[in-house]
Amino acid sequence: MGQRKMLEVYGIPTCSTCQKALKWLESQAIPYQFINTKETAPSQPQITQWVQTLGNKPLRNTSGLSYRALGATKDSWQDPDWIKAFSNDAMLLKRPLFVQGDTAIHVGFRDPEVLLASMK
Repeated sequence: MGQRKMLEVYGIPTCSTCQKALKWLESQAIPYQFINTKETAPSQPQITQWVQTLGNKPLRNTSGLSYRALGATKDSWQDPDWIKAFSNDAMLLKRPLFVQGDTAIHVGFRDPEVLLASMK
C-alpha cells in the first residue's frame, strides 16, 4: 500500500466542527495541514476545482451569516456565481473542507468513516 498524500484541512480555528475533525485526525494518527481560511483564503482556481469535484451545493455554509446576507438572488446562481462568491468570502465555504493531492475529497464532518473512505 502506497503512502497517503498529505491531507489539507481548510477551516477556521474557532469552528467547533473543525476542532472535532482535527481531534479525530490526531486520534487516528492521520497527518494533516490545517489552513485557516480567514488568514489564507483559497484561490479562485482552487475553489473552481472544488466546485467541479464536489459541486457548489455541498460547499455552501448555509448556517453562516454571510450566506443569509446574500439574499434570494442566490437561489438562481450557477457554478460561476458560487465560485465568485466563495472567492470573495471564504466564510461562505462549509467547514471543514478536506483536500488531498490538490483534490477536494470531502466537506463537513458528520461521519468520520465517510471521510476515511474518501482518503487515498
